[in-house]
Amino acid sequence: MTEFRRYAIYWAPAPGPLADFGAQWLGWDAARGRDLPPLALPGLARPADSLTEEPRKYGFHGTLKPPFRLVDGATPEGLMGATAALAARLAPVTTGRLALHRIGRFMALVPTGDTGALECLAATVVKDLDPYRAPLTTEDLIRRQAAKLTSEQRDLLDRWGYPYVMGEFRFHLTLTGRVEEDEADAVEAALAGAVAPLCPDPFVVDEICLFGEAGDGRFHILHRYALTGGTAAAPQSAAG
Repeated sequence: MTEFRRYAIYWAPAPGPLADFGAQWLGWDAARGRDLPPLALPGLARPADSLTEEPRKYGFHGTLKPPFRLVDGATPEGLMGATAALAARLAPVTTGRLALHRIGRFMALVPTGDTGALECLAATVVKDLDPYRAPLTTEDLIRRQAAKLTSEQRDLLDRWGYPYVMGEFRFHLTLTGRVEEDEADAVEAALAGAVAPLCPDPFVVDEICLFGEAGDGRFHILHRYALTGGTAAAPQSAAG
């Protein structure tokens, strides 16, 4: 397998209407590795390609283990094998319907209802695949620490390489970059009409995906792994 700059474990919808919409809306199809023309939704405050510029390169996804470089000595094949073994141990999880929400200044699809099992799943993926993650560089730390992080988030950054995991984790599928206050209502209304018929109810996570970041910064789906185990992910503490 070609070595990419970074890897990540995401959830991405299986081929179908939701996956098609996500790729078309963002303008990047991570499954096929191709750009798509901007999707014109009526009522948008500004063109879709402007709203989606920031999340486009990642593809339509929900993060489980954030992007990381491979530690020295690890190989992509080793990471693939470890991900397959992990997926074979873990059981699928179910939440309520996906729904459109504002998270700060951006729009995303967020699962409703009890999300505890999904949070445990993400924590297990972060912890069990962490031996493959290279430590953050000094530049990474400086960039992350420039954000307004809480003391807990700084601890998570030091331990897991990212501040929004474990107790700070919230699963979401990003749809926009920063949306200004005076355009948020129009963007939300336009998106709500488009995504409402596509959102699964219930929302089932029954597979995980290995993504790779190519040299141009675009992320690609490298492999899907079905969750075929009978063991639910156990809760994880921030310290692991």
